[in-house]
Amino acid sequence: MPYDEDLAHRVRAALGRQVVTERKMFGGLAFLVDGHMAVAAAGKGGLMVRVDPADAESLLQDPDVEPVEMRGRAMNGWLYAHAALLGDDDSLRRWVQRGVAFARSLPPKR
Repeated sequence: MPYDEDLAHRVRAALGRQVVTERKMFGGLAFLVDGHMAVAAAGKGGLMVRVDPADAESLLQDPDVEPVEMRGRAMNGWLYAHAALLGDDDSLRRWVQRGVAFARSLPPKR
């Protein structure tokens, strides 16, 4: 399923004036910071979020959050936040900022 365009617009608004690069990846629209994917608008209004792997377990306590799986493998440090969790702009902003903060903690890619 193609990514949710409304969610992509909301992610842009949540990012404000932060410098990011947008790229279509994995069937979604990814938002990259310093070359690292921070979040991606996915299908059905969900958001892929890059997080510190040390924080993932506690974030997975929410029933609307699950690990991202690709080809049957859980991707360490990647979570999928379902649309139900992103209904209001403050919730979405928190998830977007979580992904951006972790991406900024990584050394920039060339």
